[in-house]
Amino acid sequence: MKKVIEYLIFSFTIIIMSSCNNDSVEMPVDYKNEEIPLNFPKEFPQANYFFAENKPTKYGVQLGKKLFNDKRLSEDNTISCSSCHLKSNAFADNNKQAIGINNRVGMRNVPPIQNLAFMKYYNWDGNKLDLAEQVIVPIITHEEMNSSILNVIGKIQNDKEYIDLFLKAFGDKKITAERIFNSVAQYEYTLISANSKYDKVIRNQGEKFTENEKKGYATFQKKCAICHSTALFTDQTFRNVGFPYNPDLVEEHGRARVTGENADYMKFRVPSLRNIEYTAPYGSFGQFPTLKDVLDYFDKGVLDAENLDPILKENNNRIPLTEEEKNNLISFMKTLSDEEFVKP
Repeated sequence: MKKVIEYLIFSFTIIIMSSCNNDSVEMPVDYKNEEIPLNFPKEFPQANYFFAENKPTKYGVQLGKKLFNDKRLSEDNTISCSSCHLKSNAFADNNKQAIGINNRVGMRNVPPIQNLAFMKYYNWDGNKLDLAEQVIVPIITHEEMNSSILNVIGKIQNDKEYIDLFLKAFGDKKITAERIFNSVAQYEYTLISANSKYDKVIRNQGEKFTENEKKGYATFQKKCAICHSTALFTDQTFRNVGFPYNPDLVEEHGRARVTGENADYMKFRVPSLRNIEYTAPYGSFGQFPTLKDVLDYFDKGVLDAENLDPILKENNNRIPLTEEEKNNLISFMKTLSDEEFVKP
């Protein structure tokens, strides 16, 4: 009996030693993946809850940026996130609607990517609350990348650069959907735009508005700031402002596509006006080629609807503007352009 016990102990010891030497068993590695300190402007609102759960780290951001620019995220390896989100356009593009693989036309205009840590909702209809969850949307959408996260993992799982980055970012070499989503979100969280002429004027950093910009700012505060409020220049609400419908898209319902409520039909998230100069055309599907076209439309009168925003309802479905006010407004909105943010 004693020999049997000794044999069992010996066998168990051999098994433990063998498992310790087995290359397939990975011990977590600490690469000092420090959190990246972000300089949040004091005028900005508090960062959202999900940012606190997924703060950018040195290697997480490097990994996310690599994924953001990798065309292998699409089915045919022709489209990356950066194909539509161009840095020179504040990470938007100049197409009316998103263009995906095989030149497929998407449902909506590509939104800019900026100051996402402070946003409550993502996408035009706000169907995502967590930026990391939003990452999957373009990957699986037929009109965009038309792929799957399993296909993406299959393409990159033997890539030595990716293996190294996943190891450094997460402590081991496992490539998972969650890690892909989190790292892309970490990279996008770093895209903070708060260094425009407007910011420098407000902070008394040596810039001053021209007379036209000053007049435009006064008009903006009187006629636009209710919706485009806070330092983000959006109140992050959903509103039906009576923009023209897309005649080629009968399934478009705006926010109602998410909530199922008739009261939300054709409501869209109020966009930020930061870097608006770089993000033409405008509207949920690029209805307006220029800022002047947008202002002309508001001035002439918008489409009526039962749930049209009360601000417009109370003003006969319009925002009356003189030609001088329009020109001055455009001059002011251009002070929201962050030239450093869009540099290559």
